[in-house]
Amino acid sequence: MTKKRILTGDRPTGRLHLGHYVGSLQNRVRLQDEYDQFVMLADVQALTDNFENPEEVRKSIKEVLLDYLAVGIDPKKTTILIQSLISEIAELTVFYLNLVTLERVLRNPTVKDEIKQKGFGQNIPAGFAMYPVSQAADITVFNASLVPVGEDQLPMIEQTREIVRKFNSLYGQVFIEPEALLGGVKRLPGIDGNAKMGKSLGNCIYLSDSKEEVERKVMSMYTDPNRIHSTDPGKIEGNPVFVYHDVFNPNKAEVEDLKKRYQEGKVGDIEVKEKLFVALNNFLTPIREKRSEFEGKDKILDQILKDGTEKARGVAGETMKKVRKAMKINYFG
Repeated sequence: MTKKRILTGDRPTGRLHLGHYVGSLQNRVRLQDEYDQFVMLADVQALTDNFENPEEVRKSIKEVLLDYLAVGIDPKKTTILIQSLISEIAELTVFYLNLVTLERVLRNPTVKDEIKQKGFGQNIPAGFAMYPVSQAADITVFNASLVPVGEDQLPMIEQTREIVRKFNSLYGQVFIEPEALLGGVKRLPGIDGNAKMGKSLGNCIYLSDSKEEVERKVMSMYTDPNRIHSTDPGKIEGNPVFVYHDVFNPNKAEVEDLKKRYQEGKVGDIEVKEKLFVALNNFLTPIREKRSEFEGKDKILDQILKDGTEKARGVAGETMKKVRKAMKINYFG
């Protein structure tokens, strides 16, 4: 029986963090045994707002690949590819641009949030505004039926589904409508209390952070701003420290005890944070160790990327044959 295909990936703009892990990485590790999984290093998308620093995007390709391998994504089970080396994606994007309006793209909540976050104002790069269309091409050129994403990416999947419906209505049934698969945690807040953890916001704990870096970041975490003294009853709902405890501390009895005492004003922030640090460090230690096995081994890393990209180009080429036939632009058969 042919396995259904998954397409997911990341913009290579730096190392990956805990938000990436709970948003999609843990799902990818689990699903690679059940599905034909393609994971894309989306360097074209990264260049839409890093076009002046392409060398940083190039450098980040290896950093993100190391994080993939560190968390357990296996290149023998998962096809890891570089977006810019699949020219069929660019071709399909051009065709899709005729099926969506500028107004619709700019109405996408994810795009609106990111335009605001990056401070583009009225000077929005056209390539950045159009990246939901490129993302639709990413997903469909590989005929992916499932896309593991974080909650903030759900509008992108819905826009892909709209484009697929439009294409199929015009040219016949070529593509399937992909489904989104959310991680177990919808969104991990930043250590500063921001609702979103983001590299550009400087509020991340990275998967490759050292023990000392993790400790420093945990001890500086935002908690209940209305709690002045350790004897004051504290709020646990929406408190980032307890959100992280719920996700990463396997000792649930300890977590419940901390919550109870925090609400009663019988435990200070320092103890709560110290125990979170222990839990996070225990979680990250094997990830750091696995990463170190591949660091500096550029030949191995390059071969993983070459093999995955070559396989992906073959799949994308077959898809585009079907697209051109459906659109009646397969001029020479």
